[in-house]
Amino acid sequence: MKTKVFIIGAFLILLITVAAFIPSFLSEEPLLLEAADEESTMALAENDTLTEKINAVLEKEELDGAVAGVTVKHAANSKILYSYNGETRLHPASNMKLLTAAAALETLGADYQFHTEVLTDGKQVDTVLQGNLYLKGKGDPTLLKSDLDRFAKELKAQGIRLIKGNIIGDDTWYDNVRLSQDLNWSDEPFYTGAQVSALTLSPDQDYDAGTLIVEVIPDKKAEGKAQVRINPETDYVTISNQTKMVPAGEAKQITIEREHGSNRIILTGTMPADGTISRSYVSVWEPAGYALSLFHTALKEHGIKFTGDMEKEFKATPQDAHVLATKESIPLSELLLPFMKLSNNGHGEMLTKEMGKVVHGEGSWDKGLEVIPDVMETFDMNPDTILLRDGSGMSHKTLISTNNLTQLLFAAQDKSWFNLFKQSLPVAGEADRYLGGTLRNRMTEAPVKGNVKAKTGLITGVSALSGYVTAANGEELIFSILINNYLGSTEEMHAIENEIATILAEHEF
Repeated sequence: MKTKVFIIGAFLILLITVAAFIPSFLSEEPLLLEAADEESTMALAENDTLTEKINAVLEKEELDGAVAGVTVKHAANSKILYSYNGETRLHPASNMKLLTAAAALETLGADYQFHTEVLTDGKQVDTVLQGNLYLKGKGDPTLLKSDLDRFAKELKAQGIRLIKGNIIGDDTWYDNVRLSQDLNWSDEPFYTGAQVSALTLSPDQDYDAGTLIVEVIPDKKAEGKAQVRINPETDYVTISNQTKMVPAGEAKQITIEREHGSNRIILTGTMPADGTISRSYVSVWEPAGYALSLFHTALKEHGIKFTGDMEKEFKATPQDAHVLATKESIPLSELLLPFMKLSNNGHGEMLTKEMGKVVHGEGSWDKGLEVIPDVMETFDMNPDTILLRDGSGMSHKTLISTNNLTQLLFAAQDKSWFNLFKQSLPVAGEADRYLGGTLRNRMTEAPVKGNVKAKTGLITGVSALSGYVTAANGEELIFSILINNYLGSTEEMHAIENEIATILAEHEF
């Protein structure tokens, strides 16, 4: 009997000890561990207001059937404050550009510049250049028609008036694969899916390489078809104007689209007499030919002629050719602004190929996509948990987790180029497009306006937002939000991201 009493007493003491320990354990600051499923996540740390608020957003019925990943960290020490599906690999859309930009800064350097060269394999006799003229592209996405005009002026200043040879485009700095492996054919006619070539040209200082600008303008006579203007002017494309002018007050319905596989741009729809200009960036089919055609035009405009049997060709420049003129791009530190602020897909792909060229001697997606995970590994990310398919995020096969993205954003803080990297991110609610970028029309009120600095991402069914935000008590936070398999509107996905970012900005630790 005494033995039984002793055992029961010991058991009661044990229960009392455990009961005393549990409240102490629960009173510790909660570490929001990775959840295996939604139910277990929602049960985490009920007394934590940050958890409760973010969980409430993720419980919204709009997300039924979709997959969301969210990770929040302290910027100072990388401590995870919140993680829901943080290790789940999801499609990042243009959040892929965070990896590409960081890898380019680390591999190429902030001062890196692209080059374009004009060369000849002949010699000049008086005012005649006896030999071929080469336009050699080395991946410069910032080449403009004005640069080609400057080349022509420099040749003229050297005394060249006649060229007895061919004009040749050299795009061999990169391989001849123009489109990334997962790009949808339906994206190809538009600036978001422009072809990638080492020899290319942009219409303006947004530097959408491989595109031109098409404008449809109301005809003042309000008769027949609308007027059309393209920039830069070129006969490299043909315009099929099928528009119709309609009386003032009627609806404007204009479509501008290049025919897949050709340089025929088809314009359809109605333009009212009092309508506004419709403007679109349209990609060209084969950008090397586009750049060479405009170079030929620039030479003619500046009085430099070719002999009658001149031909346009595309091949590598001979090694013994000598340089007549050259152009350097803006440095990578400046190119980051249109790349990241405006989410320029072409820049992401060209930087990927350029890293492949510099590191492995081959300007291809395959070699460039070997460089990026190697750099990510130095940021304490596990490349075995990441699938990369392009440099821009247009692919629906690229996979990465929010935990990995926040690790990248954390590790970047220790790099010499971090300020450039952070400054390249869109800033919430700032109207200037080169400051606010793709966030300029979102989160336009305090406490998020000017506070959230983050990369956006958007492809069909996918939205992303990852970056930095300062909490109400001054705590710097890093966050990543990926939404996949969403069938609702873009605005609905953005509203979810905006709400989570606002919760972080309002939170006090």
